[in-house]
Amino acid sequence: MPHPSRSALWGALALSCALPILPWGSALAQQTARPFADAPAGAAATLDEISVSATGVPTPTAQVGSSVTVLTAAQLEQQQRRTVPDALQQVPGLNVVQTGGPGGQTSVFIRGANPNHTKVLIDGIDATDPSNPNGSFDFGQLLTEDLSRIEVLRGPQSGLYGSDAIGGVISFTTRRGEGPARIVAKVEGGSFGTFNQYGRIAGAESGFDYAVSVSHLRAAATPVTPPDLVRPGKPIYPNFYDNETVSARFGYQFTDTVRVNSITRFIQSKLRFSNDDYSPFPQLGVGEFRNQADVQQIFTRNEAEWTPLPGFHNVVAVNYSNLFNRQFQNIYNPLATPADSNALGERLRTEYRGDYALSPGNLVLFGAQRDEERLVTDNPNGVITARNGNTAGYGEVQVTPFDGAFLVANLRHDANDAFGPATTYRVAPSYILPGTATRLKGSVGTGFKAPTLNQLFVTVPAFGQVGNPNLRPEESFGYDAGFEQPFGARILAGATYFANDFRNLIQGTFDPVNFTFTNVNIGRAETYGAEAFLAVQLTDTLSGRIDYTNTVSKDEVAGRELLRRPRHKGSATAIWTPMPGLTVSGTVIVLGSFVDGARDASFSRIRNPGFAIVNLAASYEVSEAVSVFGRIDNLFDQRYENPTGFLGPVLAVYGGVRLTSF
Repeated sequence: MPHPSRSALWGALALSCALPILPWGSALAQQTARPFADAPAGAAATLDEISVSATGVPTPTAQVGSSVTVLTAAQLEQQQRRTVPDALQQVPGLNVVQTGGPGGQTSVFIRGANPNHTKVLIDGIDATDPSNPNGSFDFGQLLTEDLSRIEVLRGPQSGLYGSDAIGGVISFTTRRGEGPARIVAKVEGGSFGTFNQYGRIAGAESGFDYAVSVSHLRAAATPVTPPDLVRPGKPIYPNFYDNETVSARFGYQFTDTVRVNSITRFIQSKLRFSNDDYSPFPQLGVGEFRNQADVQQIFTRNEAEWTPLPGFHNVVAVNYSNLFNRQFQNIYNPLATPADSNALGERLRTEYRGDYALSPGNLVLFGAQRDEERLVTDNPNGVITARNGNTAGYGEVQVTPFDGAFLVANLRHDANDAFGPATTYRVAPSYILPGTATRLKGSVGTGFKAPTLNQLFVTVPAFGQVGNPNLRPEESFGYDAGFEQPFGARILAGATYFANDFRNLIQGTFDPVNFTFTNVNIGRAETYGAEAFLAVQLTDTLSGRIDYTNTVSKDEVAGRELLRRPRHKGSATAIWTPMPGLTVSGTVIVLGSFVDGARDASFSRIRNPGFAIVNLAASYEVSEAVSVFGRIDNLFDQRYENPTGFLGPVLAVYGGVRLTSF
């Protein structure tokens, strides 16, 4: 089966250079967000935040009714978070579940929704793998070095983003070149056989801007399998992970009204991990087999912007993603086949989007999209292919009816080639009370999740799997309401209540007569809870933030708690600059107990006790060109499992040096 290789990277780069491309609204987003890029994580930074994902255009979060969290490049660098799963741990309303250390399968639960209920965008590209059986996104392959910001938008967002945005949206934006040419190089090493390198060249001149970066992360020996799950005398293999990520972004301003940009992201990774043997003979063996997963991913977006009139902005774009996965079972077995299974997922999107500013604070946005997706799987049972398409149109209005009041409303209609139409909406008002500066905010909306190609069309008689082309999309209705209250310029507090109702959830059913299983729309669930935060700028050099989330989740069919949704979650972050050039940051993550499935053949429900971890990081600028840095993860060597049966990384120490040319 054909698959991407290293040469595919250079082909993708050539394609991107030849076609116009710019992530949705990213040029303006980069310019707007830049003044706050170095702000500390306190009240001042929170008040000044800009969000693009909440409305599709750069909008101050103080004017957004939806709940959104923004992580900037400065915050990621100060905390020295090298992978996206590590960065997302601190975000309220999220539970990040990773099977071990770097590279492990990573799922994100937003406000209790399923992992496949999150829309994931990389520079405006839908990053979901069409070959994934349930459509969930694996965050374990994403590194942070080339990111300028991460936005987490919570609550149903299908009114703007369509399928998958039931629980929310997580959007990643890469850095854009600016100013004179600049070269950055970084080397880091530490625990678990870690050896990371990063290089970047970026700049802008005569209307042309460019940014090319190469990241390499390697963790050679991360303990993952709990010893008590392995039979006596059997080996315990640590995880090995190697990730190479190349990101290239180019743009050219032809005239005052025409601009083209191009972006490409290439990921190649290898993960060696211990698998489970659930065969009944001779007995269960956890962690005794060494498997390997190879991943190659290409994301490209080509876009042209045209502003024929002041305030009238038009975008035409072409997106393409190619995600290839190859699995090797029991790689130490000399009789093992070269590859046990291959899977390729492709998506091509063409789209138009326009926005027109009627007056300050009043804007209309409209657009249309066409998606074509395809999967190809190759395993001992043969080659399987499937494809589907979707056409959508959407609109949005932003209005400021009177001073201090803001309203965003979305309406979207999707026409899917397989199951027909789906119409969704969102309304998000916000109002700042005069005198007290109290901000009242809220949102209400609907969402849907389209059945995957695997669920609709894939039938594998050898496994008893039968596709169901009559599946309907999963649906949700959700709302939230809250407030934010500043106390002077240094303190900001807030709280939000949320609730979600899920219907037509797709679940597998087993036919004991024919020994087959298929998927049907029989699931129902609900979640509700509250998020609260306190952001403080204690001094000009010390700032911090505390977040707490309470989530109640229930399977309404079985009448019991949903798996891997902790009732309580808390996080605290602090950044201190005691002297020029020296920055110290600390992060505390606390997760309460949660119900999970045991990592054995019984799959019985057990309660995980939860955990608390503390991370510290420090960096010092020796000169304008040289800085040194180091961090300690899991400072108190907390032993924990999330998910159950997979060890979280224990105490680890890292350090490195960063060189910059001027």
